[in-house]
Amino acid sequence: MDNLGLGCRISRFSAVAMLFAATMVNPAVAQERRSPSAELAAGWVGFADDGIVSEGLVGVAARWYLSPRISVGPEVVHLSGNSHSHLMVTGNLTWDLLAPAAGRLPRATPFLVAGGGLFRTRETFLAGPFTSSEGAFTAGGGVRAPVGERVTIGIDARVGWELHLRINGSIGVRLRR
Repeated sequence: MDNLGLGCRISRFSAVAMLFAATMVNPAVAQERRSPSAELAAGWVGFADDGIVSEGLVGVAARWYLSPRISVGPEVVHLSGNSHSHLMVTGNLTWDLLAPAAGRLPRATPFLVAGGGLFRTRETFLAGPFTSSEGAFTAGGGVRAPVGERVTIGIDARVGWELHLRINGSIGVRLRR
């Protein structure tokens, strides 16, 4: 009876060890970090001000992957309106909701993004220009899809402060390491 009990314990230990080892294999394969990327964005921003004030935006961003799904990087966005402009500079954290599988990107990758930084406004009055700066943040999500080995297109929507809604499209290029 003792040998049978020992055999069961060894079998249970082996099963637990194999399950543990199996969980270690996938993260090791999936931990290959993706190449950095650079993106160009264009879109619309609506500010809350006695209604919606619409402005166009153009921006650039870069992302460095810390893991297969988490990336960080700067973003610089220029917004222009009548007799004023805004510059938003943020550091962003992006979480890709789907990870690459077997070294291939998903057909479409939904993502969440949050960032914080600086919002600068420059307005022109009869008395001259006026510039103000304050803290800024944006948060939202979107989806991006590869259109080639290194090129992606995407769309995202965000809310932020100074209170606004932002919708933009982007084109990105994965850079070689």
